[in-house]
Amino acid sequence: MTIYSWGNPRYFPRLPASTPRFFDVDAESRVVAECHWQPRAREHLTLVVLHGLNGSSDAHYMKGLATKAFARGFNVVRLNQRNCGGTEHLSVGLFHSGLTADVAHVVHELSEVDGLTAIAVAGYSLGGNVALKLAGEYGTHPPRTLRAIAAVSPIIEIADCIRALEGRGNLLYQWNFVRDIKRRLRRKARLRPGLFDLARLDAVRTIREFDDAYTAPYFGFRSAEDYYRRASAMRVIDRVSLPTLVITAEDDPFVPSRPFRDAAITGNPHIDLRLCEHGGHCGFVGPSSADNDGYWAENQVVDFVTAAAGAP
Repeated sequence: MTIYSWGNPRYFPRLPASTPRFFDVDAESRVVAECHWQPRAREHLTLVVLHGLNGSSDAHYMKGLATKAFARGFNVVRLNQRNCGGTEHLSVGLFHSGLTADVAHVVHELSEVDGLTAIAVAGYSLGGNVALKLAGEYGTHPPRTLRAIAAVSPIIEIADCIRALEGRGNLLYQWNFVRDIKRRLRRKARLRPGLFDLARLDAVRTIREFDDAYTAPYFGFRSAEDYYRRASAMRVIDRVSLPTLVITAEDDPFVPSRPFRDAAITGNPHIDLRLCEHGGHCGFVGPSSADNDGYWAENQVVDFVTAAAGAP
């Protein structure tokens, strides 16, 4: 399902054209979202959607979820995280898998500037970790407008995922991820000459090597392992108090299921865990029909948010 959902062409004729929206998340960083607004947007629930590593607002699951959510009456904000979707020029620095401040800023701006009264956040893979970590960091005092969280195939224990990715069976996935992040850093270096030392980049063959050389030192972590531990949602997931949906699969090739059985998740009454036997990584594809494209997880997210968030 991982490979099928990645390689299967998808088309979204029912998704209306988007409007770009820029958010100045700090003095040196700007992110852009592709937004789909309902008429009288303040009267509708808004879903902020977060992509995975090397993804963007154009990822098929971002548009698939947006199509379903918009059809159910949601506003949808497909957020590009820093440097993603061709936005390297908008921010000075890098991004990491636990950087929740940008999403927190977006939620705050949509609430306080736009006057939206009901917001949910849904994330895939790396974006799922960000969404869950954000909820945990809010603890029992989330913004009054934030009604629900959803995460599909979230990398909640990053070190476990990196070790799985380093297995022989995942060489293709590792190669693809590394190729893309190296390209992105080279583009970044051309835009910011002298900021990043590329001397070590050619030798990088794994995500861990990249994080040891670039991500961890840039953000002040002691090492890649220190970064993985501190950036993982598992450190704070016991504090989640918002209605939260987590969908993951036993056969995910690089997100082990063990952490999802931890009491911090299974014992949290606010978390609805759907640990599926099959689904792969961000796949969850089932039978399709004339009115259902078969992407099960996308439907589950929309159903859950509708029930949990209610009307604005």
